[in-house]
Amino acid sequence: MRREGAIATVSTPVGEMWLVAEAEGVVEAGWARLESPPMQDEARACASPEALAVAERAVEELTLYFAGRLQTFTVPLVLRGTPFQMAVWESLRAIPFGARVSYRDIASAVGRPRAVRAVGQANRANPLPVFIPCHRVVGADGRLVGYAGDAVDLKSWLLDHELRVLQAQAVV
Repeated sequence: MRREGAIATVSTPVGEMWLVAEAEGVVEAGWARLESPPMQDEARACASPEALAVAERAVEELTLYFAGRLQTFTVPLVLRGTPFQMAVWESLRAIPFGARVSYRDIASAVGRPRAVRAVGQANRANPLPVFIPCHRVVGADGRLVGYAGDAVDLKSWLLDHELRVLQAQAVV
């Protein structure tokens, strides 16, 4: 079955991101420096107007996030994964902007307190970085570990960005 998806790219302060949207919502995103987006020409040729509208909204929201003017994404997301992955990803979505939690915290939140490594694997399989804020998950000792193929510099930047936004709001 061929999906009628749209692909879009977003320039961010830490490099280009790409995303894939379908009529129901955003299904995948990634960092261009870490992985290539799906075939753009094929996607554009079969993109529905609804998928294009979702992609446009996602780009707008990412742009606002990186400008420090958006803390919660409202664009619909379409998640496809195992029941455990889905539970982890939903738990990640509940982490407040600027907060940090441990892998152990997420394991407890999904009712599997001993499944810390499995939570790490579910984080690694997150198809929607930034939209699903796996960057807010840190090691038990607070260290920044594992992000987008070990691009810890991206994780660090995202966490620092959110902290700067919160600090700027506190000053106002």
